[in-house]
Amino acid sequence: MVPAVGGGLCQLSNALYDVALQAGCAIVERHAHSRVVPGSQAAIGRDATVAWNYVDLRFKAPRDLRLQVRLDRHELQVRLLAREAVTPTPDRLAIDRPVFAPQDRAAQSCDTCNEVDCFRHIAPQALTSERTAFIVDGATPEFAAYVARQRRQGDVLALPMTGARYAWPRDGFASVLSAPLVTLRRSLESRRLADQGAARQRALLKHAERLALALARRLPPEAAELVVAQSLLPFLWRNGDLGGRRVTVLMSRLPMDLLQGRLDAAAARHPDSPTLGDFRAPADLVEAEREALDYAERIVTPHAEIAALFGKARLLPWQMPPAATTAPSHRVAFVGPTLGRKGAYEMRAAARALKLDMLVPGRDLETPDFWSGIAVARGAPLQARIVVQPAFAEENPRTLLAALASGRRVIATPACGLPPQPGLVLVPHGDPAALIEALRGALGCSGQ
Repeated sequence: MVPAVGGGLCQLSNALYDVALQAGCAIVERHAHSRVVPGSQAAIGRDATVAWNYVDLRFKAPRDLRLQVRLDRHELQVRLLAREAVTPTPDRLAIDRPVFAPQDRAAQSCDTCNEVDCFRHIAPQALTSERTAFIVDGATPEFAAYVARQRRQGDVLALPMTGARYAWPRDGFASVLSAPLVTLRRSLESRRLADQGAARQRALLKHAERLALALARRLPPEAAELVVAQSLLPFLWRNGDLGGRRVTVLMSRLPMDLLQGRLDAAAARHPDSPTLGDFRAPADLVEAEREALDYAERIVTPHAEIAALFGKARLLPWQMPPAATTAPSHRVAFVGPTLGRKGAYEMRAAARALKLDMLVPGRDLETPDFWSGIAVARGAPLQARIVVQPAFAEENPRTLLAALASGRRVIATPACGLPPQPGLVLVPHGDPAALIEALRGALGCSGQ
């Protein structure tokens, strides 16, 4: 026997044969291995080899059974499930093949013969060709820097396509894989559905699934470790692409179950909002993400609130942008868009209570007259002296980072992901009273 890379197929057939016996199934066809690998099921006669397409394992179930197979980093688990308990029956072989005992035909290999000068000899280290595959989506400065630090010679980068939005570091990878047609289709669909909240979210999930599966099909089998973007994670888990591999997740938002629970609470607080309850992900997808996050060895994120949820998290530093050069006005800026999940209702309550002169960017996506009765101008948040984002959920706080870098006073919630630091006041989400108190303090410090 010469060492080579194998798929472990007989581990599956051995386990399936064993559970078929335990479930009382009649064995129709089964072939033992011609050699016994020490420590395998062949050593006790409970093995079943297969070779496409002439050596097979077949058994007949006496009742309805469900086959369940799961592969994790350490175990292959095979189960046959029935509604009622069963009594195992003796193995009934339909073929005349001996089951070799270890002492009769024990397998010899390059690991046991000690002949290193033989032309068949393969050094063990020559077979250790494990790679890491980075399966990513949109690039952020924090994750791009992390990938650049972690990549090794021979690693693989799988990204949607080349371009500014997908500006991942590509130098040093053995191969760069992409799915440009799937990505272009997603981009066109996203633009077409830009103003349709629920329909757009459903379409984006479908496109994320297509992208995840397209990139997974291109992965080499030697990719024993995966670094996966959170947006692609549940689809790879549901498709079985993570099983047996070590997984690190690049995590930018709350887990779907926590995020949707938070939005449910916000929707109950603001029942007239047309956006807070417009979309929820399917339950099976939420469960798939939860299972995949539990399975992952490591969570990597710059988001402080997300990192606090996981004992296995690695917190990355946020990359600070250049400081703004324009002088700020006296206004208070709300970091939009005007959406309930961004804290628009809490900001409106504070603006009315304090009679604020507001600066609001973008469109009012809640209602057209959302800011009625409040002095509102349109413009970039950095034109204001105080920048506020009382969000229920925020995964990309670039405006807040730019405000802090420019010396603006910032009021935000922990949901924005920033750690405590000079110039930042953190208030609970969904708490207008705390927001009003923080604004009073900031206005006083600003001399207004």
